[in-house]
Amino acid sequence: MAQNLSTHSGLKKYYHLMRPHTLTASFVPVLLGTAASRIFLTGSEATIKLTVLFAMLLASILIQAATNMFNEYFDYKRGLDDHTSVGIGGAIVRNGMSPKSVYNLAIAFYIIALLLGIYICMMSTWLLIPIGLVCMAVGYLYTGGPYPISWTPFGEIFAGFFMGFVIVMISFYIQTGTISFFPALLSIPVSITIGLINLANNIRDREKDKQSGRKTFAILFGKRISLMVMAILYIFSYVFVIYLALFKSYGSIFWLLILISIPFPIKAVRRFNKNDTPQTMMPAMAATGKTNTIFGLLLALGVYISGVLAGL
Repeated sequence: MAQNLSTHSGLKKYYHLMRPHTLTASFVPVLLGTAASRIFLTGSEATIKLTVLFAMLLASILIQAATNMFNEYFDYKRGLDDHTSVGIGGAIVRNGMSPKSVYNLAIAFYIIALLLGIYICMMSTWLLIPIGLVCMAVGYLYTGGPYPISWTPFGEIFAGFFMGFVIVMISFYIQTGTISFFPALLSIPVSITIGLINLANNIRDREKDKQSGRKTFAILFGKRISLMVMAILYIFSYVFVIYLALFKSYGSIFWLLILISIPFPIKAVRRFNKNDTPQTMMPAMAATGKTNTIFGLLLALGVYISGVLAGL
């Protein structure tokens, strides 16, 4: 049996329930927003608030993990998942967890994230409370509610905006106490790579999703156009960072570290082109996740290095 269709017990079933391969989409934007703050802060202020950073990291991971659990719960309740489904944690259909326990665990993660959010607000501003609540609501409504976001052509946009742009801006603000156009620009390519993880998921699942009545971008426009969009957006992401690095006053050659990650999006597009079943497209899915991870971490590292050097 393929690894992603295996059964798990003990702590492993909880680990796979969180879908760990997706969690980089939650912590990469936090690191990027924090790295951007290092350029903005100067002199004695140029210190990262580590406790706030760790609280933001954990809260973001918990919300993403809970979103994955809600996905598992609601897809099962709607009859979309069975023991042959790929790309899921399999907690309910393969590992014997009750739907109620999965749902309750997601709520528990949300409560812990909310408590961490209160601490973050105490260290910055209470205005973040409504923003955090909206993010949590989107995580729930992505697969929950009468009109799930994941059933529409806009799932990629919601994922990229809230997990990319919003998290980058919050992470920047809680370190600097201000907002700036600079982190907003940096968030664009990471928002894209996060959204493309969702697009890859929808390309893989398009046949089964179509039978359930979903109207995702991949279903409405087909695999060929979806892959063209994926390739164009990957190219744009790299070109955009190169432009900022070489032609903007705040740019740095260190941002070009992202070029190391180029093989991953190439692998993703090629593997999707070559394969057409959910099982055989799993390596392509993995490549999109690695693209977001490596691209985002390299960009954050480059931005942080340039910030440290600018402060010397």
